[in-house]
Amino acid sequence: MVNLQQTKLAPGLYLIATPIGTARDITLRALDILASADVLVAEDTRSLRKLMEIHGIGLGDRPMLSYHDHNGAQMRPRLLALLGEGKSMVYASEAGTPMVADPGFDLARVARAEGHDVTSAPGASAVITALTLAGLPTDRFFFAGFLPNAKGQRKTALAAVKDVPGTLAFYESPKRVAAMLADAAEVLGPERDAAVCRELTKKFEEIIRAPLSELAEICKERSLKGEIVVLVDRGHLPNIEDSELELKLSDLLTRLSVRDASDQLAAETGIARRRIYQLALKLDHA
Repeated sequence: MVNLQQTKLAPGLYLIATPIGTARDITLRALDILASADVLVAEDTRSLRKLMEIHGIGLGDRPMLSYHDHNGAQMRPRLLALLGEGKSMVYASEAGTPMVADPGFDLARVARAEGHDVTSAPGASAVITALTLAGLPTDRFFFAGFLPNAKGQRKTALAAVKDVPGTLAFYESPKRVAAMLADAAEVLGPERDAAVCRELTKKFEEIIRAPLSELAEICKERSLKGEIVVLVDRGHLPNIEDSELELKLSDLLTRLSVRDASDQLAAETGIARRRIYQLALKLDHA
């Protein structure tokens, strides 16, 4: 058992990341906050109670309140009133980092708007964990969260991110993942490399890597369980020669700095910023 630092916290809202699987994937700072906060708020109070029991943190006479998508509008005034009384309040999402596909977003936004301090104790995140394991490019990624359930709306959402020059990241349920992958193969392209990452940090952690069309077939034949992150590689970018880049850069450099011109062109083309920056330096000193 760790030696917790139970100290008086300053008033305000403290957002703590909770483990996405293995209970020991929590920071010492998060445990200190759980041990010290005046009021505890959780997306699922049962999960937070279990986590606290595992790490030997007593609740005492402190209130533990439930806050989720279905009661947020009713609970926010009560929570804001407690903050107004000068209480220190910790909010824990069900798993992972608050504010990322999480109902705590509205609570933090309103608390900040009313002048309360909002502090984050960072930690586990399913999308970041998946990116570290999937073997797809991590220099740029776009988190798209949960796609719509309806097939037509899902395809529209996929089409909107088709040309994003970075790895695409989605959260998906086991029941819908095969259909989502089939739609992604149709909209984004069947040969785009992808990965299904499930049960991250847990006993049955699994990363399934294949082109989208193959991945859709694999997941169609299997009954998957657990939380799932789907990652899709960026599309194949057109081969742009240095001569064409020089023309684009020369135009941008007439009104932007080397750094800003490089950033803008890298974002527009998806070409590695370093290549563009070196060419911009060459042109700037010519």
